[in-house]
Amino acid sequence: MIKTETRKLRAYIVHPVLSADRASEAEYKLEEAVRLSEALEVEVMACDLVNVREIRASEFFGKGKLDDMKAVINAHEVDILVVNTNIAPIQQRNLEKKLGVKVVDRSGMILEIFGLRAATKEGKLQVELARQNYERSRLVRTWTHLERQRGGQGFLAGPGETQIESDRRMLDMRISKLKRQIEDVRRTRALQRKKRQRAPERVVALVGYTNAGKSTLFNRVTHGNVLVKDMLFATLDTTHRLMELPSGSEAILSDTVGFISDLPTDLITAFRATLEEVQEADLILHVRDVTDPLSEQRRDIVEEILSGLGAGPEHGQAILEVLNKIDLLDDTESEAVVNSARRRHSDEDNVSAIGVSALSGVGMERLLMRIEGMLGASDEVIDTLIPPSQFAARAWLFEHGEVVTEDIQTNGSSAIKVRLRASDAGVFRSKHSDLLVA
Repeated sequence: MIKTETRKLRAYIVHPVLSADRASEAEYKLEEAVRLSEALEVEVMACDLVNVREIRASEFFGKGKLDDMKAVINAHEVDILVVNTNIAPIQQRNLEKKLGVKVVDRSGMILEIFGLRAATKEGKLQVELARQNYERSRLVRTWTHLERQRGGQGFLAGPGETQIESDRRMLDMRISKLKRQIEDVRRTRALQRKKRQRAPERVVALVGYTNAGKSTLFNRVTHGNVLVKDMLFATLDTTHRLMELPSGSEAILSDTVGFISDLPTDLITAFRATLEEVQEADLILHVRDVTDPLSEQRRDIVEEILSGLGAGPEHGQAILEVLNKIDLLDDTESEAVVNSARRRHSDEDNVSAIGVSALSGVGMERLLMRIEGMLGASDEVIDTLIPPSQFAARAWLFEHGEVVTEDIQTNGSSAIKVRLRASDAGVFRSKHSDLLVA
């Protein structure tokens, strides 16, 4: 048998530069688009910044730019044109007709990557829902088969129903089914979160711009084996592991999907079941790549997405900014970066910052101490005296808190000093005020 090698699809990437855009940032955004395309395992043949004075409603780009792009496509035998922005369905269709190649915009590209990376059933369901919603918005006579009329003899298709209407109805049915399945996932996750809330371990959620080093940090502090690769969206599915804190206590570390600018709204909605993990966390670690020239802008993107999810300082959650790859800067630069991050926030913001290197291990001990300190900042230590007749209260304290000392007295009563979360201390006071020792 003769084996034939299938050549990779060839891509040409263009990043539109509008008059309001900064030229210095455009280069980095084009580079990100190249890395997104490489994550799709296509061969990038050429990439260009394309100045756009005025966006054309029909094709986005002007005739002169289209002629230049057509020449590049022909010269490199390109299969796909990647436009690094979100374009309207009609613009996508007209570009495909004009240039003779498949056109993918930024949302479509990110959806394709998520489709490739999703490994669990839950992840696949969430990506499929986002993809179906995206495809539904593209049913604007995008393909020639959508122009056919169906006869009126079929049970589902009414007289004169167009193929586009039939396709949209089938998509709506699929979307409804996926939403029901994801709702089941959400209920399951809610039950899992309740179990974790009853456990004494705190939950710490990792968030950050994609490829900032979250998975490397996760593996470093938990001795886990999460995939680490220099690739955008290398991992999608949420992973939980126990990490040991300096005092010997433990916390649950949750690694979530990476964020990115212009993340499709459908993806945020679809992944809400996963991202709800962040809302329930006792502490959020925001991992930032300090060597990234756009680190400040990407910090703002992550904070904006967190706020949209109902998470972060505005919602009563503490955040620790983990400034990763600090070892690649000299001492003066690293100190300036950390100080700058700390100055952004007042003491009331409930936000702190620390410099580390997840790869080399620099700053890991200080990071774990800071995590433990922030987790325990609102804790309360209470003294109790529990008689044998109420040992159910003793069991509750052992389940929900960290027992500092316990002294069994001659009459069988138990004198317990215990550290509790503020919320749990309130619950205990309301139920067992008579067991508290002043």
